[in-house]
Amino acid sequence: MSLALKAAEQAASHGEIPVGAVLVTPDGRIAAICGNRTRNFKDPTAHAEMLAIRKGCKENGSERLVGYDLYVSLEPCAMCAAAISLSRIRRLYFGAFDTKMGGVENGARVFNQVTCHHAPEIYGGIRESEAAALLKSFFLLHR
Repeated sequence: MSLALKAAEQAASHGEIPVGAVLVTPDGRIAAICGNRTRNFKDPTAHAEMLAIRKGCKENGSERLVGYDLYVSLEPCAMCAAAISLSRIRRLYFGAFDTKMGGVENGARVFNQVTCHHAPEIYGGIRESEAAALLKSFFLLHR
């Protein structure tokens, strides 16, 4: 989670909402470290999770990331949760809960839907206060 928080800080330094993601291979190697880049790429899908999943799939040579784990500083939104399901990620670890746009424990609760083909193991609230503080300080400066 430390690396995800650092990626979130880097995203904030580029004017992006501070969310970071780290994708880890089944053998424990880091496949991707990404921060949000929606503004930089002018792409609403360029969330940290999506970028990490894309890099992992390219490296893996498959659209499936079976056995991979994803660490994210913020609860994934519904779009990212759907991508996590479709890529078959084994475990999802996240920091702050997102009561407004979250799609895992809040909002759409993607993994609880009958239409969800795969649900990862979920571990939320890891270093939650640090992740929430990053977001709070970012929005105090930008709003």
